Amino acid sequence: MDVTVAKHAGFCFGVHRAIDMAFKALEKTKGPIFSLGPIIHNPQVVQKMQDMGLKVVSDIREIPEGTVIFRSHGVNAEEREEATKRRLLVVDATCPFVEKAHEYVRILDEQAYQIVVVGDPNHPEVLSILSYTRGKGVAVPSIEILDTVKLSQRVGIVSQTTQSFKTFQTITTEIIRRSREVLIFNTICDATKIRQEESIRLAGQSDCMIVIGGRNSANTRRLTELCSQVQPCTYHIETVDELKDKSFDGVKKVGVTAGASTPQWLIDPVVDYLKSL
Repeated sequence: MDVTVAKHAGFCFGVHRAIDMAFKALEKTKGPIFSLGPIIHNPQVVQKMQDMGLKVVSDIREIPEGTVIFRSHGVNAEEREEATKRRLLVVDATCPFVEKAHEYVRILDEQAYQIVVVGDPNHPEVLSILSYTRGKGVAVPSIEILDTVKLSQRVGIVSQTTQSFKTFQTITTEIIRRSREVLIFNTICDATKIRQEESIRLAGQSDCMIVIGGRNSANTRRLTELCSQVQPCTYHIETVDELKDKSFDGVKKVGVTAGASTPQWLIDPVVDYLKSL
């Protein structure tokens, strides 16, 4: 069986940076150290950090003192203010691409645009972006949801960094049709776009696709969705153990990709197992 691994499978720049910062903080910091939500959306990596002493909390008010790591998805404006009030030592691992979206939203807010964030309204990254709209922004994950939004004549648009370009394009095109003045900042991360295009291409050349990554990872789920549209035989797994009950009868070519928050030490065992079949 021929096994092909996508060139850009695994950690993107932002995740790699966040992981490095978090591990260095765990090694060097004295006293309690917390993260506000999981550093990245990969349970195996988060568990490894917890084994080293990291405490993951969902509310910054749960942190009495010490060091707090801001996750790669970013935190909201109120949480930043609270960290300052509590005099916590902050390790800011927010992805630079997410920070750019924050910056654009502040610009749009200052210029009195109605702000639309193309993305999942429940995702921590989108929630962090919305916090900089001072309650005036709205998250739009699909064209169907857009139909429920009353648009003004001046609309500013940004995107969740892991959003599919096709969805972003569809929604922005419709907003342009409905409003007179539209200012668009394409904040989709290049790494996301490259991974999606590469995975779609690989799915078209394979009899089966394996997508590795956390089930709580939006970009991994999106890769799975895109690959499934091309190759119905697509499996989303977190670890190699989940492949043990899968049948590969008649499969000659397998494609392997992984979300941007998936470490190499979870990818390698999957590839080794597939090659051993």
